[in-house]
Amino acid sequence: MGDSMSDEMYLAEGVDAPHALLSRIRAAKEARGEHRVQGAAGRKIIKDFGRAMKVESGPKVRRFSSENGVSQLGGYSEAGPSSRDPQSLAGLLNRVIMERGWTTPLAVSSVLARWDQIAGPSLACKAIPETFEGGVLTVRCESTAWAVQVRQMKYDIMRRFNSELGDEIVTDVRAFGPTAPSWKKGRRVAPGGRGPRDTYG
Repeated sequence: MGDSMSDEMYLAEGVDAPHALLSRIRAAKEARGEHRVQGAAGRKIIKDFGRAMKVESGPKVRRFSSENGVSQLGGYSEAGPSSRDPQSLAGLLNRVIMERGWTTPLAVSSVLARWDQIAGPSLACKAIPETFEGGVLTVRCESTAWAVQVRQMKYDIMRRFNSELGDEIVTDVRAFGPTAPSWKKGRRVAPGGRGPRDTYG
């Protein structure tokens, strides 16, 4: 009985799907003992539901273009390359690097990563690059003797770096021996003392 009434109700109102669906919902609610919404409130629910059930495409958003022809937000981009097209990660990184002036430090870091190839295996195992600031490469050596040797080779090292990076990127190479521990004990120092010597080199 209930199914036939529902079918008749659906056929009678089949031309208006939102009303038919609401009628079936009302019948189910009445069967559960719930009260039907009356008056203006009911009409508003039907009106809002019918509007939501309509399948229509939304209005097309207008596209605005600047004087130089670059598409602005709010529309569709035409066929071909556009400033709003998805950008590759590599392209975005390169742009950030260029804008922030990281080109030289990153290039130097990439070359320092190949220190053993540039300096040679015999020197690379005795001297390690520490910093690069203002065109000056600082190298820490395991002994004073190796620091002296790096100082003697600095023009050759600079030439190798600049052949990879470009002229005058590395303007100086400074080599230092091992950092010796302090021999100073207490607040007083004997006058005329020579201080710590290179005991470790």
